[in-house]
Amino acid sequence: MELPASPNLTPAWTDIRTALRGAVGESVFDVWLAPLEPLQWDGTVLVLAAPPSTQRWVAERFGRVLNSCAEAVLRTSVRVAFAAATQGGGVPTTLAAPSRTAHLPQLASAATGLDPLTRASNPLIPRYTFEQFIIGRGNRLAHAAALAVAEAPGQTYNPLFLHAPPGLGKTHLLHAIGNYINAFEPSLTVRYTTVEAFTNSFITALGSRDLDHFKHTYRDADVLLIDDVQFLASKAKTEEELFHTFNAVYDRGHQLVLTCDRLPRKLVGVEKRLCERFEAGLVAQLELPDRATRVAILRKRAALDHVHVPDPAVLELIADRVTDNIRSLEGALIRLVAHHSLTGRPLELPLARDVLDEMYPLADSASVLSVEQIQKVVARHFGLAVEDLVSSSRVAEVAWPRQLAIDLCHELTAEPLKAIGCAFGGRNHATVLHACKRVRERTAVSRDDEASLRELRRLLA
Repeated sequence: MELPASPNLTPAWTDIRTALRGAVGESVFDVWLAPLEPLQWDGTVLVLAAPPSTQRWVAERFGRVLNSCAEAVLRTSVRVAFAAATQGGGVPTTLAAPSRTAHLPQLASAATGLDPLTRASNPLIPRYTFEQFIIGRGNRLAHAAALAVAEAPGQTYNPLFLHAPPGLGKTHLLHAIGNYINAFEPSLTVRYTTVEAFTNSFITALGSRDLDHFKHTYRDADVLLIDDVQFLASKAKTEEELFHTFNAVYDRGHQLVLTCDRLPRKLVGVEKRLCERFEAGLVAQLELPDRATRVAILRKRAALDHVHVPDPAVLELIADRVTDNIRSLEGALIRLVAHHSLTGRPLELPLARDVLDEMYPLADSASVLSVEQIQKVVARHFGLAVEDLVSSSRVAEVAWPRQLAIDLCHELTAEPLKAIGCAFGGRNHATVLHACKRVRERTAVSRDDEASLRELRRLLA
């Protein structure tokens, strides 16, 4: 079944749209995917036209589910590409590929009446709010700091520097700050930009000899949000301009928030004076979400997209298989829902296993952690015997290592609560949950306890 080079809908495209609607939900489809139109299908590549303002965002965020739905309908391997339709209706020769530092979609309501540079610096994503952010052990500090900044810009944690590998929620918090301030302090000017967008605007301003306008756009901001600082590397002129922009905003007592995939001191190719300014406020890390947080993220995403998952074990299975980042976690859920919509199979464990086996197959049994392995590592770390951990002793020297071991078993294995309790001297599931709660409480207030947990995770990696 082929699609012509015309953007007119065909039966095949109608079927793909139906599959997409079922996969991502009605509201998400209407906002982001409904405007897409087919430009060309050559049997391998399906070229879709998207509005220029959202093209890269759609490519990055929905590329995978578009591929899945197109392959299911066309029954062949498909690569989805994106382009802007030419005025004559033809197909442009240059396609827009997904990019990690892609420009985010603009909000029409915020862009009305503004010049292009100002519009480009304000593309906040409405759904990235504090309410939609799932708080876990690995991101609690970053979330609290971001909320404090949003409530009192320029008065605390200035600058705020958030760092983490891709897909752990840095950009979400950055947009949440901007959306919060826009909602509760509309008199303040919020500017959001990526380093790539800042660089492109700077180059454009140089070429048009309109540097004053460029400088005012960023330096007059009450709150300046800068995403993906790591891409400053080897951009000497941009770095120099950002240095002066940083100083101008900071010296006025206005708020700066920056995100990066590493610590400031580990930035390569960025001047020391700028890295020192990044470290002048609060540096907060976002870590990989633990299992409980991953499940909570999936529940929130399913609720947001109005997806009913009747069996909670389905979300738990996804959380067990997908551990690298939140973006992959949500992508796995989207793929599962797409298969459910397209095949009619129930959204239950058999379908979930089939789908996840394609993308996230089980590791070799030799590399899968067991409760017994965790018990041995924890006991050795604290100079105890495994028999001590499973005993009825309640002395502090044994009780705390036991609680850590139980928590790690809950986090790092797929064993149910009852099985974990049985492995620790026949304890019940309530005792297991209590142990996990105690670990969260102690590591939140004690650096030594938090360091012990981090070291045990390293030993078990």
